[in-house]
Amino acid sequence: MDLILWRHAEAREPGPKFPDQDRELTAKGRKQALAVGKWLDARLAKDCRILVSPALRAQQTAAGLGRRFETVRAIEPGADPTTVLVAAGWPDAGCAVLVVGHQPMLGQVAALLLSGESAPWTLKKGGFIWLSNRTRRGERHVALKAALVPDLLL
Repeated sequence: MDLILWRHAEAREPGPKFPDQDRELTAKGRKQALAVGKWLDARLAKDCRILVSPALRAQQTAAGLGRRFETVRAIEPGADPTTVLVAAGWPDAGCAVLVVGHQPMLGQVAALLLSGESAPWTLKKGGFIWLSNRTRRGERHVALKAALVPDLLL
């Protein structure tokens, strides 16, 4: 199974006019979402399941991919890393799963899968980590397939 953890692109700062859930992408964030979305779309399987936080900035980031997606409350801001893994079906989903969400949760998920412990790893805005699991000699292993930040595409 492939699991892609994509952090939402750059968004407005929270404030009285923009509560956290309603923060929208900045102009730079829209460019990031489109650039990373184009890169991912060329490489993701057609049957990839896409799970997106209900926060506006995550929804707008996912729209940059140009594919249908599911809004999933289990990956909203403040979500627990194990809840995210359950929502994604890790490690046994029958297809690749892309999760569009938030920090610190996405970094914690990556740390948990790659090191065995949840830790405060940082994922830059608009960036992603692509992980894969495999079985060798009866043991499951997690492999890093790709990691990319939007600055490398713009």
